[in-house]
Amino acid sequence: MSDIARIDKWLWAARIFKTRSLAANACKNGRVTVAGVSRKPSHNIKVGDVVSVKKAPITYSFKVLKTIEQRVGAKLIPEVYENVTDAKQYELLEMSRISGFVDRARGTGRPTKKERRAMEAFIYLDDCDLDNEEDLD
Repeated sequence: MSDIARIDKWLWAARIFKTRSLAANACKNGRVTVAGVSRKPSHNIKVGDVVSVKKAPITYSFKVLKTIEQRVGAKLIPEVYENVTDAKQYELLEMSRISGFVDRARGTGRPTKKERRAMEAFIYLDDCDLDNEEDLD
């Protein structure tokens, strides 16, 4: 076993991406960073590096525990990396799941009546200035 690995192979082998080409494309598009710096797919990582992966709407962070380039079973994943994602990121994920309409894919048609009312209620709450006492009267 080597003490370094290509980042695109590691992301695929650690089951963060389903295919190696998806991992490589994420690196090319700047969605993968190591120590805050965007990296190419050929960048080598080592044990102890923190890899951040942007998957909308949040950024996951993983600490490398083992450098591998061959895909392993799901049961062995805890030996490969440690999930060090900030709790605020998971709160952001939960908020996007609750709001529902935020993740609406382009081209899926008009919002339903329920979704439209939820959007209007969300926009209304956003426009409200709670620091101003006149709005409270």
